[in-house]
Amino acid sequence: RYGNKKSTYVSKLPLNDIENPQVYNTIPQALLKDLVITNFDDALKNAPGLDKLWESTGRGGDGAGYFSLRGFPVQPTMVNGLPSLTNGSPDVQNIENIEVIKGPSGTLYGSSLISYGGLINVTTKKPYAGFGGNISYIAGSYGLNRVTADVNTPLTSEKDVLLRVNAAYHDENSFQDAGFKRSLFIAPSLTYQVDDRLSFNINTEFFYGKSTNQMMLFFDRGTLDPSDPTKIIPLAVHNPKELGYDSFRSYTSNDLYLETPAYSLQGIANYKISDQWTSQTVVSRSSSKSEGYYSYLYQLPLESAKLANGTVVGRYMNKPSSETVGTDIQQNVHGDFKILNMRNRVVLGLDYYNQNIISNSSSYVGNGYVYVGGNDLVNFNQQVAGITNPADYTDDSGTLTQAGVDALLAQYAKVYASKTKQETFSAYVSDVLNILPQLSVMASLRVDRFSNDDYAQTAFSPKFGIVYQPVLDKISLFANYMNGFINQGTINDFSTGVPVYKNPKPEHANQMEFGTKLNLFKNKLIATVSYYDILITDKIISLGEGAYTQNGEQRNKGFETSITANPVSGLDILFGYSYIDSKLIKGDADFVNLRPESSGPANLLNFWINYRFPKGLLSNFGVGFGGNYASENKVFNRNSLGTFTLPEYFIISASTFYTLKSFRVTLKLDNITNEEYYKGWSTVSPQKPRIFSANLSYNF
Repeated sequence: RYGNKKSTYVSKLPLNDIENPQVYNTIPQALLKDLVITNFDDALKNAPGLDKLWESTGRGGDGAGYFSLRGFPVQPTMVNGLPSLTNGSPDVQNIENIEVIKGPSGTLYGSSLISYGGLINVTTKKPYAGFGGNISYIAGSYGLNRVTADVNTPLTSEKDVLLRVNAAYHDENSFQDAGFKRSLFIAPSLTYQVDDRLSFNINTEFFYGKSTNQMMLFFDRGTLDPSDPTKIIPLAVHNPKELGYDSFRSYTSNDLYLETPAYSLQGIANYKISDQWTSQTVVSRSSSKSEGYYSYLYQLPLESAKLANGTVVGRYMNKPSSETVGTDIQQNVHGDFKILNMRNRVVLGLDYYNQNIISNSSSYVGNGYVYVGGNDLVNFNQQVAGITNPADYTDDSGTLTQAGVDALLAQYAKVYASKTKQETFSAYVSDVLNILPQLSVMASLRVDRFSNDDYAQTAFSPKFGIVYQPVLDKISLFANYMNGFINQGTINDFSTGVPVYKNPKPEHANQMEFGTKLNLFKNKLIATVSYYDILITDKIISLGEGAYTQNGEQRNKGFETSITANPVSGLDILFGYSYIDSKLIKGDADFVNLRPESSGPANLLNFWINYRFPKGLLSNFGVGFGGNYASENKVFNRNSLGTFTLPEYFIISASTFYTLKSFRVTLKLDNITNEEYYKGWSTVSPQKPRIFSANLSYNF
């Protein structure tokens, strides 16, 4: 129930996992139900090598959560293999499964929306030929109320027109002293089988979110020491214990929220040209907006000296008002044919992507100072006694109402109107050639023409793979070479004293990977073990005084394993482990020879064991148990400023469930030991404490 078997998106070809030279992990709907998953971030805890960096901020342009994948930051930007934009956290109700596709994937997916570490692709639920569905209610800690529905029905007696509608209403308070999340989601999808050659699929999602953004604390990144302007003030605290952060304070109010409506539309036409060739034409459109109030905390260097119980930070806010619109048009032709008795599976594609960002957001303004951690206000008052206007530096001196923030913005901030556009024209080809039934090779190439308001650039991205199956369909040995790239944009070089606009060549990532995949005992044991080495070249390096060079290098290498098993009836096991070693070899002086801050923890482990008693007195009763481990994480790591390290943690969760005919009741307890832990990426963000949830669902 939990294993990788086949994907049409990873290689844009219908390949079984065991014959695919690329590594990916699938988080299936069955696992989401067993874990009572109510949010996207929790779903991704079940993919090896993936860890959260940032909360979803809700701000315009990049408001979705950030995650570290093979040591590189990535956001959820793909639905059914197509671009889909969001400024919040995607709702999980319409998810059939989540594919975490590993490694630089520029050859088939370009560069605008993915990462060197890979991409996160959501596969949505599709209509089927029958009537049925599900209604579910989840209640839990901190005011969680979630109602979902999934209804599928044919619209004609011939069952050639099928409709499926998924919907969800979500209402939840924060575990902190303020904060909330409310959303309404609906996703109708329609298929029309015109005849045995032509079919149409239309997938839509409409999301309206209203929530406060969970505050993140940013560390100061380079204020000069007034007593010695040649030096930067280093960090005064180096871990959460020294910082004294109070995880249960929000430093915001429910009056300061963001609205993040989003929609996506995908129209797909499939046409069977012949028994060997098919055509797929795709039009995709998505939009995400951000309106309201966004805020964050910043550790000020003047107040950064360690106190007995905490630190003083400033609160900064702005008023986002932006919309991002993306349009993608693809034409793919798939072939499955033989040449000299060797099977070829081919995809030839043309891709056009256009993205526009319209922003009328304000600049940031200071909104008071906050004493973080504890009640040592005597020490606090002594700390700020010598500062101008010391009365402003009281514990949480800001104004946390819309009227108060609007007054601050009107007095100190400006609104900056902007409109940016980028577009990409691409062509790609990929061929999987079976030299023997047990031996196949993959060769792929992309040519990519990128342009924005300032410049245009062409990049090439190759991909190669080889798979040998010593035991056909059961054991495979694989190796791959994969490439990714980033278009750098225009650099303003002042090295000669006169600004010179330069267009550097694209930055590239090259991955070498090898490993093995297993599919044994009639799908009862599925496993992948691999080692990868990713080298980033042509990184831009600042030399100071406005001068630049382009010979920076970064190396990320690591080991991953994922295992899913069903050893006996009713028992499902999921296990994943990853080790990531990351280092900036050549780069800006403040980061060189250090582990990049986006790398996440070096060691990550996830597991879940689910057992349903098949018969006897406990028939239809079941239990689940699992957890996540992460080693320490250097979220701030610089030569001039020092290091801030988040400690390791081990989170344990458990569930119990009972199924009777069409009904299922599930009780779930997350973070049983009430572990205090944090995430970050040059930031610190506290995570949820112990959470209880109960789910009642009815299938019809």
